[in-house]
Order: sequence, then C-alpha cells, then structure tokens
Amino acid sequence: MNDVLAVLVGLAALAVSALAGVPLTALVLRAASRSPDAGEPGDDGERDGPTGEHARDVLRGGTWIGVLERLAVTACLLVGYPAGLAFVIAVKGLGRFPELRGHPGVSERFVIGTFASLLWAVLVGGAARGLVATLAA
Repeated sequence: MNDVLAVLVGLAALAVSALAGVPLTALVLRAASRSPDAGEPGDDGERDGPTGEHARDVLRGGTWIGVLERLAVTACLLVGYPAGLAFVIAVKGLGRFPELRGHPGVSERFVIGTFASLLWAVLVGGAARGLVATLAA
C-alpha cells in the first residue's frame, strides 16, 4: 500500500480519536450522573456526581488531558506498540493521584472519563490499524 495513504489514515485516526472523544466522553459523564447510583449532591461532603461542579474544579484540565491521552493511545496502536497503553494509564493515574487522594469523591469522574476516553481511542486506533492492514493486503 502507498505509504502516503497509510499516513493519511493515521492522521485521520488521530484527529477523530482526539476530537470526537471530547463530546463522547462528556456524553458518557452526563449519562453516568443520571444513573440511580450516582448519589445526591453532598452525600459525602464532596461528591456531587461525575459532572458536578466540585468534580470539575478538582480535576481541572481534564479535557486537555483526555485529548492528549487519546492521541497517545491511538498513536501507540497505530505504530504497533500496545504496551505503550500501560505507560499512558500509569502517567495519568500517577499525575492525578494527589487530587484523587485529597478528594475521594471525585474519583468517580476520573474513572468514568478515563474508561470512556480509553475505549474510544482503542476503537479508533484498532479500526485504523485494521484499515491500513486491509489496504496493504
């Protein structure tokens, strides 16, 4: 297959992963806040659901971190380095640990947002890798 086409597929996958993941993750977080087990504001003094103001204040920069996370995950899959996903997850977890430790009520937002973001990036990266392999055959 033409290398240029493979690069274009990769760039498109990176763009779709990073940009379409923003509204998708927000949608998942909104849906999670409406679930019966999301709790009520003030349940533990900090928890106001995964889309609450307190969670957003503590986890500042989440949108940008999510975009960078999806870029890294998709890129790892595109270049055939799935072990890189462990590094991405470790860096994100270690980077957020002080905030999560100090505000255990916001960990729900972190986990839900991370899973939604990672799943989207894996789907896009895997699909793009499969498309490149199919076109090369």
